[in-house]
Amino acid sequence: MSAVREVALTAEPINEPVEERVDWTHPPAQGWTYEQAKGFDLPFDRDLVDGAVVVRGQRKHWHDQVRDELFVALRGARVAPYAANVERCVLLDQNNTTKPDVVVFDKTGLDVFELECLPPESVVLAVEVVSHHTRANDRFRKPGQYAEKGIPSYWRVERGLDNLPIVHEFHRDEEKGVYLPVAQHEGVLRTVVPYPVEIDLAAVVEL
Repeated sequence: MSAVREVALTAEPINEPVEERVDWTHPPAQGWTYEQAKGFDLPFDRDLVDGAVVVRGQRKHWHDQVRDELFVALRGARVAPYAANVERCVLLDQNNTTKPDVVVFDKTGLDVFELECLPPESVVLAVEVVSHHTRANDRFRKPGQYAEKGIPSYWRVERGLDNLPIVHEFHRDEEKGVYLPVAQHEGVLRTVVPYPVEIDLAAVVEL
């Protein structure tokens, strides 16, 4: 191969934007920050976990149906100053972001028309609907992070053998700083935290 040909293969393209040459799969030693990662033009949804970009996988219809119906129920029952949203980014810290399937938050002091990520201190309930590829995250990593950041309540939603959702309700113990189980809801979910709501769990899926 001629020297001219070799140079042509190894030289960087002229005027290529710097951000297009960033390899998001290899974070720097201190990890990517939220501000850095949000600038990556990637063809998939993702979380930021300890500074690494983690792909959010494809979910089945059951997951999305349950997620959406729980959101509708929580939104319909909300009282001031609370609001509910689906997959809204929560900025746990500069190297960790997550998108709970459903989140209930206190709107006080927030510009809801401009915010990108919720601060964890505004979140009062995080809901995760478990998928095959999210079991470890939803059962261990995420509740650990949510409890560490002081989020008062967590629901983990599992798929029962009859395809109906089972909602495991946890409240944060203020002294221990971890979630403790308070109820396992099957058939009907009734709770007063973060506000009174009753959900017919059989009605949230299409059987």
